[in-house]
Amino acid sequence: MNSRSWSLGFRLRAVWAVLVLAGCWADRSLGAEQRPPNVVLIYCDDLGWGDLGCFGATKIRTPNIDRLAKQGTRFTSFYVAQAVCSASRAALLTGCYANRVGIHGALGPKQKIGLHPAETTLAEVLKPRGYATAMFGKWHLGRPKEFLPTRQGFDEYFGLPYSNDMWPNHPSAAKGTYPPLPLIEGDRVIEEMPDQSQLTRRYTERAVSFIERNSRSPFFLYLAHSMPHVPIFASSRFSGRSRQGLYGDVIEEIDWSVGEVMQALKRHRLEDNTLVIFTSDNGPWLSYGEHGGSAGPFREGKGTSFEGGIRVPCVMRWPGHIPKARTNDTPLMTIDLLPTVARLAGADLPPRKIDGLDVWPILRGDRVTTHPHRAYYIYYNQGDLLAVRSGDWKLFFPHTSQTLAGKPGGTQGLPAPYQRLAVGTELYNLRQDPAERSNVIEQHPEVVARLTALAEEAREELGDQRLKRVGSGVREPGRVE
Repeated sequence: MNSRSWSLGFRLRAVWAVLVLAGCWADRSLGAEQRPPNVVLIYCDDLGWGDLGCFGATKIRTPNIDRLAKQGTRFTSFYVAQAVCSASRAALLTGCYANRVGIHGALGPKQKIGLHPAETTLAEVLKPRGYATAMFGKWHLGRPKEFLPTRQGFDEYFGLPYSNDMWPNHPSAAKGTYPPLPLIEGDRVIEEMPDQSQLTRRYTERAVSFIERNSRSPFFLYLAHSMPHVPIFASSRFSGRSRQGLYGDVIEEIDWSVGEVMQALKRHRLEDNTLVIFTSDNGPWLSYGEHGGSAGPFREGKGTSFEGGIRVPCVMRWPGHIPKARTNDTPLMTIDLLPTVARLAGADLPPRKIDGLDVWPILRGDRVTTHPHRAYYIYYNQGDLLAVRSGDWKLFFPHTSQTLAGKPGGTQGLPAPYQRLAVGTELYNLRQDPAERSNVIEQHPEVVARLTALAEEAREELGDQRLKRVGSGVREPGRVE
């Protein structure tokens, strides 16, 4: 063969090799397109910022969650939209401030409202991308069957429709206030009064089974533990194990649950293609004392808009995508999870307006010079705008809050009474003063003016019940007769 023929043959073989490689790459890209990441979202109830080993707890052992933090990133300025059950969960699942979708406070068993079927949950965002979806645990977005998870994009549901203290035998419940506590599968009550000491185990077993049954397709698992919301219970296997009494036992059982979920992912070789998020719905219920948790270095707890009520522990892990053994103090909020996960899954955003934004560059550890949000807005009650967080700053507006005023919480499952706390127009630099002790409003009038202007924009869109302002973007909840 002469050199010219050899050169032509070489070029033809080179072209063929490029085409083959391109085809292989196309196949790999198609495979990636067909199999977006799994998402496991573990949401505890009333877990405090300081209740985990990786967040400073010394008397509670949480080796599985600590390992998750070493393999991923601790987000230390992670916020819920409101420091109360239903409102927090509405924001998590819709990417909206809860008052935008008409959900306030904690919905009771006899209320006839819930998350409107027209609102799009994270499960409904992921379903068109081929995701199997399941929710195990506490729902609390409407008890009538019209509002249960299976009507909001979840293929499977097993759990309680509301808080585990909403039952007639709870020590703090007024006699006759609450009906029996239903355990629901799908939309059918399967037990009237489940043994609460077995809830963590039963939720976990369902979660593991779901992973095993859906290991060959993308899935979204929402595991919403009822614990450590009072009344707290631990199974006999964990009773008396911790150095922090029953509360510590409860947290150590939740840690076991996380370990079981992670082992299931490992068995099915899903670890590298699964985003795991562990966090809480609000801060600790401090009035319950030894049956409540710790807000760590932060002020107050559940039911307040101080950092102890709205800043919660958060760990995220996705090998090769989220940095390992990293701490990230950039402010984030649960409303951002829906649009961020939608981006990762290649899914469309809801047709109705949402408030969350894609924060994936922050999660993957990019040096982000400009935060996608100018501010986060802290609402409470029936839509009262109580505070604005922007950068290092947090501005409070006048309202009445609650405090134990340095007194101990309750014992034996009973709460101590709160005192009323008058909050004025107050400004805190959270980088310098995360415990919110030094009001610096007099020294920074320009910051007050800027945050007040941002609050006014929020009031136009989301309202402010405290000022009798109705927002142009507020939507009604679902209602049944």
